[in-house]
Amino acid sequence: AQSENVLGYFVNVERIPNSCSHQPNHISLKERKILVNLSMTYYRVCISAYNEAGESPKAIYIVPELSITDLPGQIHVKRQGTNAVVTWTPEYNPKCFVVDWGTGKEDMHMKIITTATGNFTLENFQPYKLYKIVVHASDVCQCESFIGHEKTFGVTQFYSIEGVPRTGPTNVTILNITKHSALVKWTEIAAEDCLGFLQGYRISYIDSSGKNSPAVTLNSSITSYHLTGLKEKTTYRVQISGFTNAGEGPLTLSQPFSTPKYGTMEPLCICITQHES
Repeated sequence: AQSENVLGYFVNVERIPNSCSHQPNHISLKERKILVNLSMTYYRVCISAYNEAGESPKAIYIVPELSITDLPGQIHVKRQGTNAVVTWTPEYNPKCFVVDWGTGKEDMHMKIITTATGNFTLENFQPYKLYKIVVHASDVCQCESFIGHEKTFGVTQFYSIEGVPRTGPTNVTILNITKHSALVKWTEIAAEDCLGFLQGYRISYIDSSGKNSPAVTLNSSITSYHLTGLKEKTTYRVQISGFTNAGEGPLTLSQPFSTPKYGTMEPLCICITQHES
C-alpha cells in the first residue's frame, strides 16, 4: 500500500463457519476500500496487494461480533438430553434458513435448512458451556455464496446444562469507610467462569466477633454496594458470591477493614476546667 508500483488489491471475504467446499469470494479492486453487505456471523477478510512482480503477503482481519439489536425474529431453544430443539417463526418464507451454532469463532458449525418448518434439532451439546445460536434467512441456498444474500433473523445464547459459578467476583475493594458505612466494589465474574447464566450476586459482611449480617441479593449488572448500619470501631470482612439458576458459587472474601470511632467531620468536644487560685 505504500509503494507507487501497486497495481491493485485482492480481497477475500470468507464466512465463518463455512461448510461449503468453494473458495471464498475473490474480489479485485484498485481502491483501498470496499463495502460489503454481511450478516451477523463471523467473517475472515484477507487483503493483499499486487503488482507486476506478484502478490504480497495477506493481511487477515476477523470481523468481530456485532450488537444483537433490532433483529426481526426471536429464537427459542429447548433442551432434549444432549440435543437442543431450536424453533422460530419467520416473517416471510425465504428459500432456506442457515443456522450457525458453537461456543465461539474457533468452534462454529453451519447447516442449511431448506424446509419451511421453522425448527431444527442441534446435537451433542456439552454441559456448562455457553453456545451461540444464530439463524439467517437467505434466498440463495447453494454453497456458491451467502454474502449479500443472507439476512440475520435472530441470535440467542444457550446452556444445555447450567452449573454454579466456579469462582466468585474478583478485585473486591472497600472504599469511603465511615464509622457506620462503607462502599464495596468488585469486578464481575468472567463469562467463562459462570458455567451458566449469571443471575446476580449475594453480599454480606461478618464482624470480628463472627456475627454475620443477612445476605443481600443484587442484580448481575451491579458491581458495587453501599454497606450501612455498621458499628463504629469494628473490623469487618465482606463476603460476595455469584449465583446461576443451578445455585451459588464460592465466596470471595475481602481484606479486613475497620470503621473509625469518629466521623471525618465529627466535632471533638474538649472540656477545660478552670480552677480558682
